[in-house]
Amino acid sequence: MLCVLTRTATRTGLVKPCRLLSPLPVVQISERPLVHQESLPKLPVPPLKQTCARYLASLEPLISEEEMTHTRELMDEFLRPGGVGERLQKSLERRARKTENWLSDWWMQSAYLDSRMPVAMYTSPGVVLPKMHFQDCQGQMRFAAKLIAGVLDFKRMIDSGTLPVEYLGGKPLCMDQYYQVLTSCRIPGPKRDAVLNYAIGMTPSTHITVVHNFQFFVLDVFNSDGSPLTVDQIYVQLEKIWNSSLQTNKEPVGILTSNHRNTWGKAYNNLIKDKTNKESVRAIQKSIFTVCLDAPMPRVSDEMYFNKVAAQMLHGGGSRWNSGNRWFDKTLQFIVGEDGSCGLTYEHAPAEGPPIVFLVDHVVDYMKRTEMVRTPMIPLPMPQKLRFNITPEIKKDIEKAKQNMNIMVHELDVRVLNFTHYGRKFPKSHKMSPDAFIQMAIQLAYYRMYQTCCPTYESASLRMFKLGRTEAIRSTTTESLQFTQAMDDPSKQNSEKAALLEKATKVHREHTHMAIHGQGVERHMLGLKMIAIEDLTSLPEIFMDTSFAVASHFNLYTSQSCNAPQICAVQGVETRAEAAIYSGCRIGAVTRRRRVQCVVGSKTDCVMCFGPMVPDGYGVCYNPMDDHINFAVTAFNSCEETNATKLSQFLENSLLDMKTLLEQVSKTQ
Repeated sequence: MLCVLTRTATRTGLVKPCRLLSPLPVVQISERPLVHQESLPKLPVPPLKQTCARYLASLEPLISEEEMTHTRELMDEFLRPGGVGERLQKSLERRARKTENWLSDWWMQSAYLDSRMPVAMYTSPGVVLPKMHFQDCQGQMRFAAKLIAGVLDFKRMIDSGTLPVEYLGGKPLCMDQYYQVLTSCRIPGPKRDAVLNYAIGMTPSTHITVVHNFQFFVLDVFNSDGSPLTVDQIYVQLEKIWNSSLQTNKEPVGILTSNHRNTWGKAYNNLIKDKTNKESVRAIQKSIFTVCLDAPMPRVSDEMYFNKVAAQMLHGGGSRWNSGNRWFDKTLQFIVGEDGSCGLTYEHAPAEGPPIVFLVDHVVDYMKRTEMVRTPMIPLPMPQKLRFNITPEIKKDIEKAKQNMNIMVHELDVRVLNFTHYGRKFPKSHKMSPDAFIQMAIQLAYYRMYQTCCPTYESASLRMFKLGRTEAIRSTTTESLQFTQAMDDPSKQNSEKAALLEKATKVHREHTHMAIHGQGVERHMLGLKMIAIEDLTSLPEIFMDTSFAVASHFNLYTSQSCNAPQICAVQGVETRAEAAIYSGCRIGAVTRRRRVQCVVGSKTDCVMCFGPMVPDGYGVCYNPMDDHINFAVTAFNSCEETNATKLSQFLENSLLDMKTLLEQVSKTQ
């Protein structure tokens, strides 16, 4: 390998799509982003009894009394003085002392790189940006040129070390993930994948890849003096690519990356046996990012438009459309359709959502600027078309990948709900966390649909700690169940229902606070289990318990804006100054010297989406704006019990009913 493995690559890793959530405002301060990296605290190992007690509490709304009695007995044995629990805890604490982060290698391994499912739909999220108004290839290329320039401007901040440092509660957050999203790529392996980052080395990459009509091109985006190409220069180069790729009968080599990882790993080794193919694959892998110039989608009604675009961002629409116009292993793929649709998909292993959200916001802001640098149009070299020699065996692999992708496309149902009745301002006005409020609406929608609750996963950021990734918040609690049961109970007074809602949101906030401060349950239990696998001849019974399997089967897999930071408004914080004070910054000392920005989730009015975690589950992603909320709900069509459209309808009704409830109670007070 010519590349250099980064710390992320050597940390074996696999990561389920994660979404970031915090109850405090995140503040960005312009100073050297890696200054505080070495001084960041290590991820703690929570007290064993605390985790076990909270684990048992999380089971209460999910299992029967009989099952609970059995699990408590197993837990008593696990916690016996001098027993297996104490031994595992001590081993985990030793690991924490010896490593930078006791969790990161295991999490990367178990969540991403060991996973054999396709990355498309199963782990890679999609992002839908607002529809553009162009309807032809010239508009498409002009937009793509501006987008590319915007990403290069983001890269400038990365390379120059001027990326703003993020703070939470006055403490710096780990910025490591921001340095993993550009010039990186996932590499398939026979049993475990790897992530390689080509940004480090004697000759860093200076090109991106552009794909049009299934044909890949290397586009150098820097002049000989190191300056980036201007928008006009990029546009001219994209025109050359467009005119050189008008044929539509080319083999869609990129669709191979959508396959089951074992299948793709075998096809990959077969593909790169040929020297030309190997060089072309390496050029894609080493590129800074990829831009997909998509063919227009089939026309649909305005009502169905966002559903269709969200699906396009996740999988490309199938082999007849744009699924072959991708390299799904590439960390960043920006997608620009000829019909004005645009967005991106990203391979999740190198990073969570915050770097992606920040990058998107930066690019969108950059593209709004009216002043574009114009330079004399000097002749530029023709972008290099990447060649592939397609043998009969490779052709067979491509045909199989087409079939598998078409099955997956028909399997996934995607429904986008643009909830326009209110946004995050409303729960803030009632002194409730918008995230907790939305989570309770999701709980209520599910309960109304199934007359029961289910395990629910929501990710929280661990970036307060060195190399921190995510912790899981279990949104289903005894308090959330009590609220959902009471909501449609005619014997309950509105005041009681509102009190139960307030209590449920408060508990959710408490769980969130513990999670982001390294006191969560999910990752500690994973650590104990991984230590047991390494050190013991057999797993302790607590991990073999049926309840453990039930609790880990997340029928609801949820996230706010794919790890977008939680709004400042939890405590009614509105202004930048208030945000800085609440985050622990001395506003008088800070803002006079350094730019401070309070990050309120994604500033861009985008829609995030991802597939369910389990076959009989849902993926629910939401982006709360001030006066509306964007939801994307996914489910698998092969499961008769799930229905994305129906859950979306229940979700909208739940949000409306919760608003009515609080307004009615307010009137009587």
